[in-house]
Amino acid sequence: MRIFGRNDIVLLAGSAVALVVLFAAPLSALFDHAAPFGLRLVPALAILAISFAAVQIWNRQEVRMAADVAATAARAACERITEMQRLVALGQSLARSLDDDSIRAAAAAHLPLLAPGRGVWAVVRKGGEWKSLAVVGDSVPSEREACARHALGEDAAAPDRGDVCFPMLVAGAAVGVIGVSPEPPLSDHQRTVLAAAAALLAVSIKNAELFRDVHENSVRDSLTGCFNRKHALEVMDAELRRARRSQMPLSLLMFDLDHFKGINDGDGHLAGDAVLAAVGARMKTVLRGSDLKCRYGGEEFLVLLPDTPPAGARRVAETLRMAIADQPVAWSDRTIHVTASFGVTAITPGETDGMAIMARADGALYRAKQAGRNCVRFAEDGQTRGVPKSEPLPKAV
Repeated sequence: MRIFGRNDIVLLAGSAVALVVLFAAPLSALFDHAAPFGLRLVPALAILAISFAAVQIWNRQEVRMAADVAATAARAACERITEMQRLVALGQSLARSLDDDSIRAAAAAHLPLLAPGRGVWAVVRKGGEWKSLAVVGDSVPSEREACARHALGEDAAAPDRGDVCFPMLVAGAAVGVIGVSPEPPLSDHQRTVLAAAAALLAVSIKNAELFRDVHENSVRDSLTGCFNRKHALEVMDAELRRARRSQMPLSLLMFDLDHFKGINDGDGHLAGDAVLAAVGARMKTVLRGSDLKCRYGGEEFLVLLPDTPPAGARRVAETLRMAIADQPVAWSDRTIHVTASFGVTAITPGETDGMAIMARADGALYRAKQAGRNCVRFAEDGQTRGVPKSEPLPKAV
């Protein structure tokens, strides 16, 4: 902004001429008095000095104004750089996040920095439910969920808190919402940064879901839903260390489907697959969620029972044996009767050799097959004395 325009310059020039006219007589007398001393150039010098001073004042004002504008622009640039650095930090943190807990920690640490001095929250939708990622300010979960639904156009009747909302979108589908209080007002650049943060969070949430699915598929047998052998051995090592620290009982059972080769040979491999899938479903029904269920190989399965003493392991094995034997598998126009033989061993707290433990259970399984199949045998007979062989069994443990 200029202080003096063209019209102002004309006005100043007119004022200068008027001053010369007004003070012409006194100045003339002064110059005449100075003439004997050789000062005939004083009038011209005086006019030049006044003009130079006016120009200097004018230039200084313009320089000051330009400096103010530059300082304002520099502050705005610094603020933008800071916001971009915070956005990059959020992206780097999310790049290291492959699960819900780490994404939640990254959002809680970085979102408030992108909206300083404001209330900010973020919610994500999981299985039809809204879960909080980060909350700064005085808002309650029900209000945030209602605001998120209103912002996504899913519930026009939901109350609008007045927050500025930024949907987290992946391939056009909303996975969550970031909400920011409207005061103080957001600049266009701040809105752009928050929209970018919403996009980063959306991609990170989707990547975590895909990583979880890939990992789940890599450690599970797709036919039975049980863990594969490699993952089971890793979990078993962890459970052995936990049992050694807690001194809690731990048991292992192995079972094998009887005459499974005859099912494959007589009814086909698709029938064998149907039997294996049915056995996996019954294991899921009978066993606890904390029990490790593993397809060890072919028709052989392994089950690790945390916090389970020998008597409890016997009941679990008998319950699972009866669930398999008493429920034939429907295949085509007939049913296939399936039985299984079980070997069970108790794990002493402090044991660390998983292969030796499995060898004991496998030996007990071999004795069960020698005893006629469709039965349970223990590796440690002395640990199961006093447990009736045919006691009433619960439906599930």
